[in-house]
Amino acid sequence: MKQAETRRTRKTRRQRKRIKAKIRLAILALIFAIILFAISGYIQEEKIALLEENQIIIERTSITNFTNIEENGLYNQEENLRLDKHKLNEKIEENYLGFSTIAKLEVPKINLNTYILKYYTQEGMKVCASKFWGPEPNEVGNFCIAGHNYQQENMFNHLIDLEAGDELYLSDNKNGKYVYTIDKIYRVKPENTAPIMQETQGKRIVTLITCVNYSKNRLIVQAVEKDER
Repeated sequence: MKQAETRRTRKTRRQRKRIKAKIRLAILALIFAIILFAISGYIQEEKIALLEENQIIIERTSITNFTNIEENGLYNQEENLRLDKHKLNEKIEENYLGFSTIAKLEVPKINLNTYILKYYTQEGMKVCASKFWGPEPNEVGNFCIAGHNYQQENMFNHLIDLEAGDELYLSDNKNGKYVYTIDKIYRVKPENTAPIMQETQGKRIVTLITCVNYSKNRLIVQAVEKDER
């Protein structure tokens, strides 16, 4: 009798152990499933975040590219308009009577049409007006031209006939042809350097200089780029 009870007790214990083992396995399986689900959710969220980030980058890149294209297109359009506006009909000669030239000056009111020599020298001044000071022609700054008042068609003897509002044209092979409007005409002593100063607030200015009153004074004719907008 006791042996039978012992066998039943052992059997019951084994069954309980199996049940406990199954429960532990089920719990472990559940925990493992929860962990997998959590990892899967995290990976999915990371994928979504990455996709969203890539989409933002693509959109930003597209906007930037479009902006660059738009800006470049606008710049090219403005540059083309500028080049067309200042286009030369013919190239400026690079030499005049053996001297290097840098530009050409036209003042319709006094029928002045002359080359501008690149370098200011005593010999050059005898044959033509010359660059005296400043930047390259038709660039921002004060481009100063000196010329004698000799009775020659390419000299500055008729500058005294000009008035504010008259126009002059300056042409060069790099920037083309620009129109300037005379806004100042005055006289200074030879030692006065104010007319050749370069503080132009970003404007293009042309200053013509010649002698008057038997070289006791300098006649200054200053013109600013014409605004044709």
